[in-house]
Amino acid sequence: MNIAIINDSVQELLILQKCLKDMNSNIIWTATSINESLAKFQNSKPELVITSLKVKNSDAAVITKELNKISPIPVLVLAHDNERSQAKVFEAMSFGALDVVKVPIYDGDIILGKDEFLKKIDTLSKLLHYHEFTGNKATANSPSLKRTKIIAIGSSTGGPKALSIILSNIPTDFPSALIIVQHVDAQFTYGLVDWLKNYSRLPIQLIKEGDYPLNGKIYIAHTNDHLVINKKGEFEYTHNPIHIHYRPSVDVFFESLKNVWQYNDIAILLTGMGADGAKGLLELRKKGWHTIAQDESTSTVYGMPKAAAENNSAIEILPIQKISDAILKQVLN
Repeated sequence: MNIAIINDSVQELLILQKCLKDMNSNIIWTATSINESLAKFQNSKPELVITSLKVKNSDAAVITKELNKISPIPVLVLAHDNERSQAKVFEAMSFGALDVVKVPIYDGDIILGKDEFLKKIDTLSKLLHYHEFTGNKATANSPSLKRTKIIAIGSSTGGPKALSIILSNIPTDFPSALIIVQHVDAQFTYGLVDWLKNYSRLPIQLIKEGDYPLNGKIYIAHTNDHLVINKKGEFEYTHNPIHIHYRPSVDVFFESLKNVWQYNDIAILLTGMGADGAKGLLELRKKGWHTIAQDESTSTVYGMPKAAAENNSAIEILPIQKISDAILKQVLN
């Protein structure tokens, strides 16, 4: 895999080079500033760009935005796990960064975080080769007597921005639960919740096993396992199926709804690379759910919603600005 690295830390650059050498990746160029990276990118396009969250007088959001003006490119953001960096991570993802992973660091002779970093590169490599990159509780332990309505949302690349647009138009006292499966490492989901709170009138929380979905709340999957709804109507996480590269998988969540949720509600597939969610969306449509996919013009990456359009799993294909209106129409009418 041909990789470019944008990083102004000599030590971090050496660590990244050593990690990538061990997996036989080809580093075609490195850069220490946004101007240098843009110049090199115009002359030599890699398959993947790895950028630090902050580089001199710029950051990953600006770098991702400027690179994609030249040509659509997968971008992986390296970040330190601290609260101050979280907002910038999701700003970068809103401009099209694929994913985020912690910066590997030396601890004596050992590189901490190396395995997680290489696993992320391996997963992205597989995904990029498979798909073209084109730019309810009323009291403890008992369900609510008023049945929960579910709006199930799957998203990936560009998802945080798309989600912010949808959530900003959902009113208070909304009579439905919004359940979000966003492709992002579990360690960054806390930051995603904090970032999305800036756009939502409804409370947002990370999903805990054993909870029931309740109307008027927003739930976000937050482990590197798959989210499902079990036969009791509770949230549950499962490691299987192991072979699926997307974690958590939208397909796995949608399939669980098809199998155990007795009502026909709303399922939505947003911007993202690959095809995760399209198969599950089709199964939900066949069962009677109202299904929606984001259109090509407003998708950061037209992969997942494109797959939904191609397999005819979406009843409506809409620009992101119209999806919240479609939700309100289905729920409130």
